[in-house]
Amino acid sequence: MDPSRTVTVTGHGTATVVPDSAVVRVATACRAAGVAEALSGVSTSSDRVVEVARARDLVPGSTGLSVWPWHDHEGRAGGFEARHSLAVRCESVEEAGELLSELAEAVGDALVVDGVSLDVGDTSAARATAAEAAWDDARAHAVHLAALAGASLGEVVAIAEGGSQGPGGPPPLALRAAEATARLEPGETSVHGAVTVTWLLA
Repeated sequence: MDPSRTVTVTGHGTATVVPDSAVVRVATACRAAGVAEALSGVSTSSDRVVEVARARDLVPGSTGLSVWPWHDHEGRAGGFEARHSLAVRCESVEEAGELLSELAEAVGDALVVDGVSLDVGDTSAARATAAEAAWDDARAHAVHLAALAGASLGEVVAIAEGGSQGPGGPPPLALRAAEATARLEPGETSVHGAVTVTWLLA
């Protein structure tokens, strides 16, 4: 077996997984004639967000606070608008929907829902499945190339993992009212893996 005759192939694999946790991103907004009044109003609404979250033993965290002048559709000065953004991590997708419904009831029209991002708590099983699929893909391609060259695969002389990428972007969310509860449909997301393998040709 000639050690100089090798074939190197990169294989790719994908595994699907259902998100099991979520981060709810909301904000409260208030318009008023002055900065102090706008800040006071947004502070009151934000306190309600914190109270609702803590009642569920969740930990809300501020992600931003801003105040700016606002104008009507004709460009006339109308006062100031304050906005306080917060994020709350939920241990389940179902809890995230329940939290949103409770926030809507407690905060009312001062609530702004910036979005919900879904996450997978443990991707180890999906990463392993993706890596196995990547190996199978690499070997199948290498066998084909070796056959074209009138050879067969020998021993593996090098393996380099291309890096698993997990979850490939948040899945689409379906948000609907169901018995006064915002229901989130997690769908599926993908974990990707890649492996580069070098074989001797026999």
